[in-house]
Amino acid sequence: MAATRKSGVYLAIIGALVAVIAVMTYKLLLAGKTEAAPDGRVAILVEPPERDLLLQEMRLFLEGLQAMAAGLEKDDLGAVASAARALGSKMTGDIPPALMTKLPIEFKTLGLSVHRDFDQIALDAEGLRLPKHTLGQISAVMQKCVACHRTYQLRAGDTVASAR
Repeated sequence: MAATRKSGVYLAIIGALVAVIAVMTYKLLLAGKTEAAPDGRVAILVEPPERDLLLQEMRLFLEGLQAMAAGLEKDDLGAVASAARALGSKMTGDIPPALMTKLPIEFKTLGLSVHRDFDQIALDAEGLRLPKHTLGQISAVMQKCVACHRTYQLRAGDTVASAR
């Protein structure tokens, strides 16, 4: 009987640990650090330097998209590929792990898909060399940018400190 009771205690402890791990995984990897914004979007709560880093990445996206448009205008698909490659998956390692835990999974998923899209634009610009196809890919990426900006805002500063 004592062995059965001991087994039950062990199972209860294991069950509790699994529950704690599940909650921590949800909080750290999936939920992010968010709250409802007054304008109906999701506010992602970050520190000012983290907000600056994310906004810098967005500016790089805009600069790269402009360089791709200029390359298309000149029929220079090599320039398009170069600009797109700089924004691809290799760029994703620049985000600190602490910041990644604050981003909701939907935001991370959308962001990673944009980086993969830039990788594909680079490959297709060099391989297919079809400007209209590349323009369609750029349009699809920009639709993701619009969707992200329609859904999220980055909130930093005193608001973050008071939300803790």
